Amino acid sequence: MKRLALVLGIAACFSTPSFAISEFGKQWKADYITEDTDADFVKASRKAGCNLCHVKGAPEKKEARNEYGRALSKHLDKKDFPKEYFKENPEEAAAKISAAFKKVAEVKSKDGNAFGEKIKNNELPATDAGL
Repeated sequence: MKRLALVLGIAACFSTPSFAISEFGKQWKADYITEDTDADFVKASRKAGCNLCHVKGAPEKKEARNEYGRALSKHLDKKDFPKEYFKENPEEAAAKISAAFKKVAEVKSKDGNAFGEKIKNNELPATDAGL
C-alpha cells in the first residue's frame, strides 16, 4: 500500500495540469459573468463548466468540442498558452483570450443566432453541448 501511494505521489508530480483550459474558463467568467448577469444564466454557466466548449459525456472530452468550442479553437490554441506564460504575462494572456471571445461572439450558432447574442440573451452559446 505504501508503494502504491509513493508511485501515485511521484506520478502526480510529473503530470501536467490542464492549466490553460482552466484559465480559458476563468477568463470566460470574467468577461461574461458580472454582478448584473441574470442569476439563472450564472447558475447554468457554472453548471455547464467545461461543457461551455466541450461535449458532455464524450469519451474524449478534451478533444470533443461543441460548436462554440470549435469556433474558439480557431483562435485559441492551448499550446500558445503554457503555464509559464500565464504567470509571466497575465494581462497579455487575458487580453488574447478576451479577443478570441469577441471574434467568436460574431460567429453564428447552428440555430442561426450569433454566439454573442445568445450570451447577451442569457443563453448558453452551443446547441450541441449535450446539456
